[in-house]
Amino acid sequence: MKVAIVGATGLVGSTMMNILEERNFPVTELIPVASEKSVGGSVTFKGRQWPVVSAADAIAMKPALALFSAGGGVSLELAPQFAAVGCRVVDNSSAWRMQEGIKLVVPEVNGHVLTAEDMIIANPNCSTIQMVMVLNPIHKRYGIKRVVVSTYQSVSGTGQKAVQEMMAQRAGSMAHGVYPHRIDLNVLPHIDVFQENGYTKEEMKMSLETCKIMGDSSIKVTATTVRVPVTGGHSESVNVELLHDFEESDIRALLSDQAGVVVVDNPSMNGYPMPLDAAGKDEVFVGRIRRDYSQPNTLNCWIVADNLRKGAATNAVQIAKLLHNYGWI
Repeated sequence: MKVAIVGATGLVGSTMMNILEERNFPVTELIPVASEKSVGGSVTFKGRQWPVVSAADAIAMKPALALFSAGGGVSLELAPQFAAVGCRVVDNSSAWRMQEGIKLVVPEVNGHVLTAEDMIIANPNCSTIQMVMVLNPIHKRYGIKRVVVSTYQSVSGTGQKAVQEMMAQRAGSMAHGVYPHRIDLNVLPHIDVFQENGYTKEEMKMSLETCKIMGDSSIKVTATTVRVPVTGGHSESVNVELLHDFEESDIRALLSDQAGVVVVDNPSMNGYPMPLDAAGKDEVFVGRIRRDYSQPNTLNCWIVADNLRKGAATNAVQIAKLLHNYGWI
């Protein structure tokens, strides 16, 4: 099976290759694709070097699968070209997520929506993926009316340059360019561009994508997304208003039974999810589960995941595995 990785030299692209190897995905030929300045270089996969090629060369090689993590503009231009030669595309950018007819998939939540006709499939936003993994079993049992979420997102979500900039600031540099302000020893309530309604694009992604993935437009989601000086791992404080009353013990049981979710909720022993503990793992971790005493039928929880893995690369590879299991690649 020929598999192209578009954006192979970036943080998510390299993580995609690691996960393909870890999960023994049946790749017979890897086609790493990157910008023109990277063409001619190489990447390591399964113990050998694979030459980085241009998108045009990759399309000519007619891969069965292309995993994209190269930005929205690249995806809009190239995904249809790959699809036109019979290649299934799983795209990690925001370019296709809300387009009519394009599936937006978290396999544990809505993998059943995929069909043989789906040539371009969208991978959701990192912060949305980890949230819906927790919300979906709760919604199935109790119904969700409204969600209020505040995120604490790591700099790796912005890319390698952001990580390098933060570490340079930590070493004494005052320079910044990736973010509008210094990020080390600081917190920025600003991820992606501001919209006319005062929310950022990241905040609106969480609202719109949640409803599409969970297949229920009645769920109200309001978000504040925040960048924090952490290298990797996204955290979220989530307040969920339900349609029906609940028992905390049942919520914990539901989440414990959800594939891909790990409950870490032992406050008496300081047991709760943290980015350091989620690093390098594919599960979504949830804790601080408690009733909101300020209004009925409402709970609070704290959700953490490795944003490069389940928040991006792992979810994309899981989608690819579904396509393979269905016999479509």
